[in-house]
Amino acid sequence: MTEPGAPSGREGLFASLRRLLATALELAQVRIELLLAEAEREKLRIFDGLLWAGIGLMLLGVGVILLCGLIVAVLWQYHGLVVLAVLTLLLLIAGAVLIRHARGRLRDPAGMLRASVDELRRDLAELKRQDTGG
Repeated sequence: MTEPGAPSGREGLFASLRRLLATALELAQVRIELLLAEAEREKLRIFDGLLWAGIGLMLLGVGVILLCGLIVAVLWQYHGLVVLAVLTLLLLIAGAVLIRHARGRLRDPAGMLRASVDELRRDLAELKRQDTGG
């Protein structure tokens, strides 16, 4: 017979299962919080980068327009239309090359949630190591 205050085998098993479930849920909560923090940081980094890039592109655009106007004004008496055509062609080619490069960069999400993925891999490796008795 068991003592009145002592847990029986069945109660001990259920208590162990509850503790195991609580530990698993706590681990999942920590990992989800890590994912959310990383996603928030990545969102802010992307917004900040896009804002500064937009301002920079606007200033570069104004600068290119002014430079083209200056070149055309200086060379207008010689071959004004040819200068306009060459500058237009150069700008279109440069724009196409930069857009292609940007598309390639946006297709590679190498840094997104990298720390979370690495942490989950370490957890899985540790669980497998403990499961094999190592």
